[in-house]
Amino acid sequence: MAEIKIRLNQKQHGAFYVLEGEQQMGEMVIGIAGKALTAYHTEVLPEAEGKGYGRQLLDALVAYAREHQLQVVPLCPYVHAQFKRHPENYADIWNPEAAAE
Repeated sequence: MAEIKIRLNQKQHGAFYVLEGEQQMGEMVIGIAGKALTAYHTEVLPEAEGKGYGRQLLDALVAYAREHQLQVVPLCPYVHAQFKRHPENYADIWNPEAAAE
């Protein structure tokens, strides 16, 4: 079973990581500034594709944003595509009009 962890440095930059045992299978690079959580990039190892790790990382990001009352800025193409595809699932943490300003 995969485990999702978050690591942030003192400047609130870091990533969510998906681990299989001790091996990192993927990551979602993020940064937090004020009440904004920016998702920059999501990547899963080629041999781990198709196992749902990207979705697990996204779910962890969404749960973290909700828990900490943050608004997500989806600069990552994967996160942005999911937000656009299912806006009703993310309405509380994403304001697409604010991103366009």
